[in-house]
Amino acid sequence: MAEKSLSELPRELRGLYTKGHDAFQRDNFDYAIELYSQVLAREPALHEVRKELRAAQLKNAGGRGFMKKMWNSASSQPIIGKGRLALANHPAEALAIAEQVLNTDPSNSGAHRLVVDAARAMQMPHTAAMSLEILFRNSPKDVGLAIELANALAETGEPRRGETILAELYRANPTNNDLAQALKDLSARKTLDEGGYDSLADGTGSYRDILKNESEAKSLEQQNRMEKSEDVLERQIKELEARLKLETKNLKLVRSLAELYTQKKQFDRALDYYERIKSSDLGNDPTLDKAIAETVSRKIEHEISQLDPNAPDYPEKLGVLQAEKQTYQLAQCQKRVERFPTDLQIRFEMGQLYFQAGKITEAIAEFQKAQNNPHRRVTAMNFLAQCYARKKMFDLAARTLQNAIKEKPVFDEEKKELVYNLAGVLESLGKKDEAFEQLKLVFEVDSSYRDVGARVEKYYGGQA
Repeated sequence: MAEKSLSELPRELRGLYTKGHDAFQRDNFDYAIELYSQVLAREPALHEVRKELRAAQLKNAGGRGFMKKMWNSASSQPIIGKGRLALANHPAEALAIAEQVLNTDPSNSGAHRLVVDAARAMQMPHTAAMSLEILFRNSPKDVGLAIELANALAETGEPRRGETILAELYRANPTNNDLAQALKDLSARKTLDEGGYDSLADGTGSYRDILKNESEAKSLEQQNRMEKSEDVLERQIKELEARLKLETKNLKLVRSLAELYTQKKQFDRALDYYERIKSSDLGNDPTLDKAIAETVSRKIEHEISQLDPNAPDYPEKLGVLQAEKQTYQLAQCQKRVERFPTDLQIRFEMGQLYFQAGKITEAIAEFQKAQNNPHRRVTAMNFLAQCYARKKMFDLAARTLQNAIKEKPVFDEEKKELVYNLAGVLESLGKKDEAFEQLKLVFEVDSSYRDVGARVEKYYGGQA
């Protein structure tokens, strides 16, 4: 069943959809959910309607307490089991059953997994990807889920988003071979997607272009391996440099060479290639500036790794190099901010660097801007609250954390940190009982989180 857009909404359902949309705009979420559900019962392939339904479900559940959500999750298990039984022969029925659960518990992982399986059976990739995003938000450290989401996004035409998700997770798990392989595969797929197939379809390309892109994709697939032997690296560098002599304007080859030389720890050669791109028409690219800054930082980190920890001047040399790295990162990020002042991702990175450098006043200004980035909003608010706390502006810190917590319907790792930080701020305000109530919220979902278990037990022990 091919998914349909709103432009394909059947005439007889337009009135229902319009009423649902109007109800959603008026914050009448219960009525909107009812009407959207009626539309999808007739036309389950309307993924844009399902997207609006999901938004209504999440907003409608925003004010429910933690215990209510726990009760919903427990009571939904028999319903999900019924959906599982229907899945093999009646995936549309399974999908409808999953939505019944999500109407009252929109973050329910069991229901979203049922949506994914039913959507795949019905060949509805956008619907599957939407639920996979919520599943990953529930479990942001699940490598298998991240890979599944990235592949689903690639299937819906968003391989770059998938690549970003995997790259961020790989930075936190640099030894995970599954992530390395998935990144490699996705990069090759992205290259093919961005190759000559679209131009062939509209008559502007040729099969020769496609074959050339496929060949390049295979080469890039090898280049993107996270761990390469010196021999393989050297061979690939020689191959690309030979090609570059014939394809002097192929900047993709230039960037690949820069990345290969970075992996080979020949940072100066890598920077030479990056500067070649910088001086071209594509030099005004914030991702290029970031790549250059990261390469210089890796060069300094490599120099630090070469120091002898037993040498008498080790602390002095280490301090010099660490200061050099911090100064360089701040300066380069500041230049990026000046060149791209409206890029809120760069503002967020600038805030992080100021925070790490102890420049709290400057960090506050950047995080205040960065919180307008919907993808970084909650994280920026968390940093902002920590900045206020360091300035002893505990009331501002508490209010910022409380606002951030309101935007987190799921009690995931990020929300645990927000609630934990709020407990610390409330304690600094002398509100020990309120602080303890926050610690109990974390304890109820994860008693092993940081020192929460010991603090809660100490509190109850003191009352005995």
